[in-house]
Amino acid sequence: MQPVLQRLTDLVLLRYLLASVGALAVDVGAFLGLMQLGLAATPASAIGYGGGIVAHWLLSSRAVFTGRVAATGMARTRQKALFVVSALAGLGLTTGIVALSQASGLDPRAGKLVAIVASFTLTWWLRNRLVFRAIP
Repeated sequence: MQPVLQRLTDLVLLRYLLASVGALAVDVGAFLGLMQLGLAATPASAIGYGGGIVAHWLLSSRAVFTGRVAATGMARTRQKALFVVSALAGLGLTTGIVALSQASGLDPRAGKLVAIVASFTLTWWLRNRLVFRAIP
């Protein structure tokens, strides 16, 4: 059983999925909590996503893309900047989907669920291909 477990932990996508679940917990927890406090859905979604960004960087750089994180200097700064850009792309997509769902008269929580899938797909692609591409 040990070799199977080792192979699973070696899968970058699986580790990314687990990191995303952790970041999603921060995101959705903040989103729902802020809505409960009376904040409108769109800004609550953006703030929740922002908290998720911080959690995701910490998890991604320390547990997911460990062999592809630049050590220091400009390369590390570039990775951080690209990570923020990928997060902002996901934030824009998430906020747009939630706003569109609310404007359409749908429950913003349903829009948030659609946004989660769309944002996960976009940010995985950007981070795996651009942000944490293999270091030569």
